Amino acid sequence: MFLTYGLMFLVMVSWGLNVVMLKVLVEAFPPQTMTAFRIMTAGVVTVLIVLFGRSFRTLTKSEWMYMLLGMLFGVILHHTFLAQGLTMIHASNAVLILALLPLTTALFAVWFLGEKLTKWRLLGIALALIGVLFIQGGAGALSVSLGEIYLFIAMVVQAISFIFIKKATATLDSKQVTGMMLIIGSAGLFIVSLVVEPQGVASMAGAQPFVYGVFFFSAVVATAIGHFVFNAAIQKIGAGQTAIFNNFVPFFGLVFSAIFLQETIHMYQLIGFLFIVAGVLFGTGYAERYWVRKVPIHEKSM
Repeated sequence: MFLTYGLMFLVMVSWGLNVVMLKVLVEAFPPQTMTAFRIMTAGVVTVLIVLFGRSFRTLTKSEWMYMLLGMLFGVILHHTFLAQGLTMIHASNAVLILALLPLTTALFAVWFLGEKLTKWRLLGIALALIGVLFIQGGAGALSVSLGEIYLFIAMVVQAISFIFIKKATATLDSKQVTGMMLIIGSAGLFIVSLVVEPQGVASMAGAQPFVYGVFFFSAVVATAIGHFVFNAAIQKIGAGQTAIFNNFVPFFGLVFSAIFLQETIHMYQLIGFLFIVAGVLFGTGYAERYWVRKVPIHEKSM
């Protein structure tokens, strides 16, 4: 579990940075076309890894259904609304809205997967939500605009996709699920881009080398490798526990927004991060398992 949690933490760092990178990319390229090529690049990388590892096999009818539903919600819909929303609002606002993902996923996991919502995990979700409110500067700080609605939809459909990913990875290797979702989903995104951005492909040329470097880092590291680790964690520790780690994303998103986009970080946002850390420890069940493991030892010594 320590290795899984450590890798998940690094993924959250890359995803916090990725929101900032996507903000840079949607300002340099047509958002829908850029998203299609970014996901396609990530898909090619993941499929090559799957083929190299010889973990590819034929899917059953139910596996196809869960994988395609996960792809629809987690790739096509999520990345479409994410890219469009980022053209309308700041990156810092985006990560704060996406911070509601763990709470939404945990509730979906309880409703649809039968995962147990213990009092300690409920406490973790509550602490994480308080942390999100601190980072926002209070619940009233969240104004409702079209861009924020798009980000909220992106968050909800991603939470739904985690449920289908959990179903698919119950019998199928998570690496294959990740690769197929990204490569097939990128084709769907590209079709959408041809409709909404007819000149989008031509507009992808002529950017500065730095922008292309951001593009490939986002595609390969944050998206391809990040989804590999994240989907593997869903397979190992469950959708609800895995999604709790997304509470780290708003903190790192704010930090990188301050570094690269010159946005300001306030003290109440740092206090919120402390609540988020506590929420992760309780929400993942780590604190509960540690306490349960220690109690028998203490009783025996008595």
